[in-house]
Amino acid sequence: MTEKSFSHAPVMHDEVMQHMNVRPDGIYVDGTYGRGGHAQSILSCLGENGRLIVMDKDPDAIKVAQNTIGKDSRVTILHDDYANLYQRLVAMELTQCVDGVLLDLGVSSPQLDDASRGFSFQKNGRLDMRMDPTQGESAAQWLARADEKEISHVLWEYGEERHARRIARKIVEVRQQQPIEDTASLAELISRCVPQGKRHKHPATRSFQAIRIHINQELAQIGRFLDSLFDILKIGGRLVVISFHSLEDRLVKRFFKNHSSKPRIPRGLPVRDADLIASIRLKVIGKMIRAGVRELALNPRARSAVLRIAERTA
Repeated sequence: MTEKSFSHAPVMHDEVMQHMNVRPDGIYVDGTYGRGGHAQSILSCLGENGRLIVMDKDPDAIKVAQNTIGKDSRVTILHDDYANLYQRLVAMELTQCVDGVLLDLGVSSPQLDDASRGFSFQKNGRLDMRMDPTQGESAAQWLARADEKEISHVLWEYGEERHARRIARKIVEVRQQQPIEDTASLAELISRCVPQGKRHKHPATRSFQAIRIHINQELAQIGRFLDSLFDILKIGGRLVVISFHSLEDRLVKRFFKNHSSKPRIPRGLPVRDADLIASIRLKVIGKMIRAGVRELALNPRARSAVLRIAERTA
């Protein structure tokens, strides 16, 4: 399927550009290129000495980047996970030189809309769910081998699915008769396990989300990236993160809090105020931001998006 088959509006574009605070001669990273809406706007703000590094683990996104901005000498395109950004910067001798990093987490609209990728049950397709279909285990392969306990744990831990045990039991039962290889089969199986009631969303939504997060190790990747943040950003550099899942946002929020406030010290210990202040390495910029009414009318998928910004101070 071609790029023109999809429509994709970058989530909270104006808010991202406002808080990226792009300098014409700065070095910026879009760690989740997608279809490049944010990246192209950042590039348009750069002067001839500016630099933009774009990353994505999805080969389709990399092809789009190469076709749209690949000939610009200011641009470096990396087919890689943003969790490996620090290692890539080491190779380029750019550690602690980056003025801003943007992460737009989760699955992109083009990935959801492409039935062959298996991220959505809206259209039937192969049950894949890998951000990079050339690497690792697909969702179908994992469901074919994982035991009931593991499946239940993933559905509960990453999807907060109340009926995780029932769904896992049914998956194991059904796969003994025939493999679960397409999105429609899995969605229908899950629907049979979830009681009828007032449903504001499809009963398979939480399970699909959980399996995707597990297959791509999304939370672990966020953690790896955050652990290397102070080796990536220069002092004054900013991290701008858009998350769509409460677990993603919780990781980012906790990291920001841990590095932007004084640590709790037991009473009575001889610790100077100067030592406590020295441990503060981030300044949180404003409160979390959600998409506005106008954007939600044009792009309903932005309803769960949360934007957070922090600036390195030490």
